[in-house]
Amino acid sequence: MDEHARRSGGRAPGMSTRDCPFCRVIAGELAGEILDEDERTIAFMASEPATRGHALVVPRCHAPDLLGIADDDLAAAVAGAMRLAARAVDRLGADGVNVINGCGRAAWQTVPHFHIHVIPRYAGDQLRLALRSPSAGPEDIAAVAAVLR
Repeated sequence: MDEHARRSGGRAPGMSTRDCPFCRVIAGELAGEILDEDERTIAFMASEPATRGHALVVPRCHAPDLLGIADDDLAAAVAGAMRLAARAVDRLGADGVNVINGCGRAAWQTVPHFHIHVIPRYAGDQLRLALRSPSAGPEDIAAVAAVLR
């Protein structure tokens, strides 16, 4: 099995998976408001948007998560996210943009197909993302850094 097939869970590039809703959108089997696409990626509106303009960028080749995506597909997805972030600011008047990927259930990944959320942010919107842990002090940070090195 080649590297790309291994990373995509053994599936051939572009192969649709009946149980993957994103593969079904890519195949045209499920409706989606398509915003952007190229040979490697497709971007569409989120079905449950966190803010006005919330979109998803996914690789056409099924990859379960960040740890299973091919480098070229990841680069293409990031480029697609950049295009959508710029449009959100230019066309929707967003004051900022969150670009988020969740890898695994503990990181809020609910669909097992790599995707990047592009979430326009507006002054005063009600969306809150908790990114700070009150228990992480300097000693904790240094100990974890030592393990990760």
